Amino acid sequence: MSTVAHEKSVYEQIGGEPAMAAAVDVFYRKVLSDDRISHFFEDVDMERQAAKQKAFLTMVTGGPSNYSGKDMRAGHAPLVTRGLNETHFDAVVEHLRATLEELNVPAPLVARVLAIAGGARADVLNR
Repeated sequence: MSTVAHEKSVYEQIGGEPAMAAAVDVFYRKVLSDDRISHFFEDVDMERQAAKQKAFLTMVTGGPSNYSGKDMRAGHAPLVTRGLNETHFDAVVEHLRATLEELNVPAPLVARVLAIAGGARADVLNR
């Protein structure tokens, strides 16, 4: 028997699959209503996008890994050519924070998720 306690992943602490599904739904509602960034999603199949986002967020927060999309740099390169920049990235992070807070995710977990998101900035912006 192991005496080492299992530390729950951020994914588990947030509430697993049901919480992730709710978060992605709320998140995209916010993103699509924001004139600063909604134009990046005009020709996007949002059902497919939400499924990819849920799989990606699940993976990066320590949940089951079944993300099969492009890496961040490749996936966002077309958006960078359309003008994606720091301001847009910050708007997305702002909506992610608001979503997690709206869903009553504890502040330390919000901070961990935002740190994970922030760590993707260079790849998303192709720097």
